[in-house]
Amino acid sequence: MKLKYIIIPILILLVGCKEEWLELSNPNLQTTETFWQKEADVKAGVSAAYMGLLYDGTFLRFAPFALNLKGDDIQSFSPWPVLSLTGKFSLAGDPIMAQWPWTSFYGVINRANQVLENIDNVDFASTATYNQYKGEALFLRALSHYYLVSFYNNIPLVMRTYQGDSDLYPTQSSPADTWAAIIADFTEAASLLPTTYDETNLGRATKGAALAFAGKAYLMNHDYSNASALLKQVIDLNIYDLVDNYADNFTISNENNIESIFEIQLDRSVGGTVLGWVSQPSANWSKTTAHAITFAPTPFGFGDAAATQWIYDEYMIEKDIDGNVDPRALVSMSYDDPECTMYGTPFREAFDASRWNSVFIRKYTNAYSSERANETDWRSDINERVMRYAEVLMMYAECQYELGNPGVAADYIQMVRDRSNLPDISDAIAAMGSEDFYSQLSHDKVLEFAFEGIRFEDIVRWGWLYDTNRLNELKAHDSEFSGYIAGREYFPIPPAELDKNPNYEQNTGW
Repeated sequence: MKLKYIIIPILILLVGCKEEWLELSNPNLQTTETFWQKEADVKAGVSAAYMGLLYDGTFLRFAPFALNLKGDDIQSFSPWPVLSLTGKFSLAGDPIMAQWPWTSFYGVINRANQVLENIDNVDFASTATYNQYKGEALFLRALSHYYLVSFYNNIPLVMRTYQGDSDLYPTQSSPADTWAAIIADFTEAASLLPTTYDETNLGRATKGAALAFAGKAYLMNHDYSNASALLKQVIDLNIYDLVDNYADNFTISNENNIESIFEIQLDRSVGGTVLGWVSQPSANWSKTTAHAITFAPTPFGFGDAAATQWIYDEYMIEKDIDGNVDPRALVSMSYDDPECTMYGTPFREAFDASRWNSVFIRKYTNAYSSERANETDWRSDINERVMRYAEVLMMYAECQYELGNPGVAADYIQMVRDRSNLPDISDAIAAMGSEDFYSQLSHDKVLEFAFEGIRFEDIVRWGWLYDTNRLNELKAHDSEFSGYIAGREYFPIPPAELDKNPNYEQNTGW
């Protein structure tokens, strides 16, 4: 049973005129003073913060696109410029991709801040419950700031709710200060959160999730020592492992499995069937995502994105020890292969001959199953796995290499390769110089995490956009990189935010 997100009203302080006869109040309207009274109210507030992860600018629709479309494993020929321009680093003509993640992730932060500011005014039956709810709020605030700084770099760090005119026009914090706050929140959350939950609370943030994201935040800032220490704590919890079947990470029937560290909970049976497109939150909103319909090829979906030829070729480079194609290829992509079916239909029957040479995205669609004919109801409920144990292993390997332990790095990379029955090349990896090591790490990570929103983070962290040879490689992988201009690894600050706040400065390159 998954964690159920709920919606509560945004709590707003009413400000009236000074004259007493004008100070009217609605006894039926919740305010900050009247809402936070009991433990159940804090639980509802935490649930509302989770619910913010299912809005249009977060994982209902835009977060997977913002994370994925700038990678060299994916390309978009969508007729909707919001999508097709993202991968071309050319959002100046359409502000929607920049605006909606900004609005929605700050919405999560606002809700988390409300919990953190009011939790100490409520009596709890147990310290463990208090710690859990506080830890969850800290985690969700940190996670939202993590995505915002990753998308925009120069953002306001919002650590409290609106408390007067001094909060009306915030300034952008330095990225270093924002990352420090993210790490502090994740670290404190890890000290408060439980390691596991019972079946009725699956999907809540755990100690392992907070440690993993704290480690990733350090890694994104090249602090390999601190990153390594936290990632090793995740490993040493001894509660995570790689699932035997790679495909189990992307199906409905195997959600919240032993490899899952944190995933966004989606469920067609919860809430209603109304799609929450840019409107007032309602209890009848569907707790589902548009990820599948957007990435699934026509006629099963909109076909707004497809695999690049490069990523297909990368999967074909190396055979497993039995001489077969990497088994992750048919999990991640749909292409002309006798074992590939599209919603129960063989590939060559699903498409006419003119499309047999095409390569489509399969991961995070329902193409594996014959239970659904297509994605055209917009309501996929495949959970978004935003942190898998495989990523922890790969990040730890990168840290160990940078810390002068190439043999350890090689062993951890090989652990992930072993799941796909790939040859043991750990000795060769351990002997590699830096350039070759990162080429190998790139190869192994992109095959493990294709279309999971991780690739572009790696490209930025490794500095490949700023290295002429590496940038030329990226252009060869995906012609969309020809549109890259220095600074455009980050989205522009949304024009509407610049118009409202004179303290904001636009990002470089825009």
